[in-house]
Amino acid sequence: MQSTLQLFFPGKLIIGNGCLRQLQEEMIDKNYRRVFLMTIEPLKAALAEMLEAWQRKGLGVEIYTAIVQEPSFADFATVMKTATPFDPDVVIGIGGGSVLDVAKLVAAQLHNEQTLSGYVGIGLLKGRKVPLICAPATAGTGSEVSPNAILVDPDNQKKGIISPWLVPDQVYVDPLLTISVPPAITAATGIDALTHCLEAYTNKFAQPFIDMFAAEGMRRISANIVKAVQQGNDVYAREQVAMGSLLGGFCLGPVNTAGVHALSYPLGSKFHLPHGLSNALLLPYVMEYNIPAAVDRYADVAIALGCERQSSVEQTAKAGVTRIRELIRDCGLPATLADVNVPEEAIPAMAAEAITIQRLLKNNPRTIGEADAIAIYKAAFHA
Repeated sequence: MQSTLQLFFPGKLIIGNGCLRQLQEEMIDKNYRRVFLMTIEPLKAALAEMLEAWQRKGLGVEIYTAIVQEPSFADFATVMKTATPFDPDVVIGIGGGSVLDVAKLVAAQLHNEQTLSGYVGIGLLKGRKVPLICAPATAGTGSEVSPNAILVDPDNQKKGIISPWLVPDQVYVDPLLTISVPPAITAATGIDALTHCLEAYTNKFAQPFIDMFAAEGMRRISANIVKAVQQGNDVYAREQVAMGSLLGGFCLGPVNTAGVHALSYPLGSKFHLPHGLSNALLLPYVMEYNIPAAVDRYADVAIALGCERQSSVEQTAKAGVTRIRELIRDCGLPATLADVNVPEEAIPAMAAEAITIQRLLKNNPRTIGEADAIAIYKAAFHA
């Protein structure tokens, strides 16, 4: 019997080219006094018209742009030193997944008697008093609609804060915001989004309702990611990948990710590789490992990726792995751990760290022990 499904949608979801203009108008209509806006420096020019309109109406805006990589607990503490005395009526995050994750946590922490350390984990946050609005500027994490936020602890370990209170009240998905994203980031974040969908569909705890999001997300991303990378001004390709990323975000709360993400964590903590790139480096190898335990599901994945059905279900599933390798290659991403200068002698320590990520490994269709993790890393190293 299927386990109970809980899926928390934003209170309002607006999707479309140029839809961020609606945010400009709605903020004025709501009579907010102070806005805490988290974004990145490269987006300030694109947001200038909106900010000027707010300021003309007397809306106080505090702009915070210091989150430029995967955020840490120390980064969050620094943000709160600015956000708390400003005492905003609303928190807005416009940026990539790191910016959105921190914006979600800032909104949750304001006027909250709980401390952050008290709600690290699953379902421990008791509420949120400040309105939260998010708009993704990359097509990757799906953070804008997920109940998840990730911070890096002092030991370089990623910690998850997962709660329905982290789902924003309003979300604006404006694909035009992603036009300026460079090819390498477009590629890595797009493969990350594809991995969210793929790991949800092949998950040990897969849900039929989530399967719809996962399959459609894989279809849209796989058909358009290469063009989005190679022809960044192609609005249609950007739209499709942004939609796929959104669908992947809906997969993250009720089903979540699995072996690829768990094994990618040490690449970030030990070698500071970007999260999406880490996933891309491991995805085909974890797929190969998992196929014997979920061959029908991986055959479905292959079809969603655009492969023709082969003479056997096993061959169809393996065609999906080939397709993923082609996408990674055509997006210009490296194919092996050696390509990114990860030393082979680091593999045992990486495997030891990866198997501690049981909150994700428990979702994997095939059990991954320490020896299995070593074998997967070695496959990804030699290729």
